Amino acid sequence: MTLVKFANGQKNHAVNPFFSDVFDSILNESFLSDKLATRVPAVNIAESESEFHIELAVPGLKKEDFKISLDKNILTVSADKKVENIEEGKKFSKREYSYNSFTRSFTLPETADHTKIEAEYTDGILKLKVAKREEAKFQSREIAVK
Repeated sequence: MTLVKFANGQKNHAVNPFFSDVFDSILNESFLSDKLATRVPAVNIAESESEFHIELAVPGLKKEDFKISLDKNILTVSADKKVENIEEGKKFSKREYSYNSFTRSFTLPETADHTKIEAEYTDGILKLKVAKREEAKFQSREIAVK
């Protein structure tokens, strides 16, 4: 995340140089990403003629880490991974993709077939396919003009 800086990046130390340094340290990029950024994976949702596609970007997890449940029409995807010891001698200057645990919930439409939900985890992407009910699939027909 980049903050818009005023005065073209030039610091104005004329008023109080201590204030500028404190302000910069409080609102720097690592503070915002660590404290204010949400810790849930990015998601893509798409729809085709016969199903809904939900993809979550969750690198570094195993398929055993996921729990996928359905309660009425709420599809919930969660993961809980125990924090592993960071290698000694390795200092991270930034660490953004360490999802230790998260929960994402999706409200399925009435057209979804709750009995036909599939999940696959490949290359850091969790892909969910939710089939549509037969009567909800796109039906094309020609309408005669009278």
